[in-house]
Amino acid sequence: MRTRRSPPPVAFLKTHKTGSSTVQNLMFRLGEKENLTFAFPYYAYQFSYPDRFRADFVDELPPGSSQFDMLCSHMRLDLGQLKQVMPRNTIYITLLRDPLQTFESVFSYYTSTVPAFTLAKKAADTANRKSALSVFLESPESYWDPTEPGNGLARNPMSFDLGLSSQEWNASWPMELTQLEEAFQLVMIAEHFDESLVLLGALLQLEPEELAYVHLNVRAPSDITPLEEDTKARLWAWNSLDVLLYNLFLQVFWEKAEQYGLGRLKREVALLRASTQRLRQKCVAREGVPPGELEDLVRPWQTDTVTILGYEVRGNLTLQEEGLCVRLVLPELQYHSHLYFQQYGHDMRSIPTD
Repeated sequence: MRTRRSPPPVAFLKTHKTGSSTVQNLMFRLGEKENLTFAFPYYAYQFSYPDRFRADFVDELPPGSSQFDMLCSHMRLDLGQLKQVMPRNTIYITLLRDPLQTFESVFSYYTSTVPAFTLAKKAADTANRKSALSVFLESPESYWDPTEPGNGLARNPMSFDLGLSSQEWNASWPMELTQLEEAFQLVMIAEHFDESLVLLGALLQLEPEELAYVHLNVRAPSDITPLEEDTKARLWAWNSLDVLLYNLFLQVFWEKAEQYGLGRLKREVALLRASTQRLRQKCVAREGVPPGELEDLVRPWQTDTVTILGYEVRGNLTLQEEGLCVRLVLPELQYHSHLYFQQYGHDMRSIPTD
């Protein structure tokens, strides 16, 4: 038997619409099992997004804790401020996804909340047979006001989340990219998700069983916009900084994979997939379940513009198995609320309205 050490402190930068809810759930399960202290937002579920992160956005250390061990709520990164909150030996990780797929998902999910997208949707409603996304991409500058704070995700959303200038290339980008590459021990890649989890497991000394997962925050297939070739070309052009960011860290990812050993990585991925399959068979009665058929506890939060599907947990489980299985499929808001209450003994604070 190997002796188990507590995992090192972890800061997971949760990027929008990249598959990060699945990684966050894994972090939540690990942190709860190991009784780690979470760095939670002082208000609600996000660190005052889309404002750039500040240390005073974080709730206080709970009694009996000497440091924060884990942070994985949405923020717009400020590395210097984040390092004020987390211990010196913290492992920094994040997740990137193909920029075309990311932007399509961001647009779909936030059509009614990002002002530029809302304007395009209104225009599309009067244009026959055109999706709001294609209308937006035909003339994005006519809908996008870069001075509007709510438009942060409307161009190069991954760059925006990582704290970079997301409007245009500027002279600070090379230095900032170098700082990110030095700060983040692992930038996971959504298109190589299982390989990413294996590398994460190596960093955190986790077993395949601890990395098993189900995909969370998944849209109904009817809410996914098929991308025509001209749409793809416009997406590349509009999100050129995200393309650059993704390509850089895709290269870095494969360098880390080669250092780990590609043969070893392939074997570990097979073990992870076997563990994941076993856990899903034990826990999941139905996947892709519409929200109206789910209990409140496991129903994902819904937006005005997309349907988010969930999971039905099997019956006839022991109490211990049920606890494990419910946590596996537990949506972000419910798990966040549960862990916050467990840590502080009171409900989360709402964002002030004034």
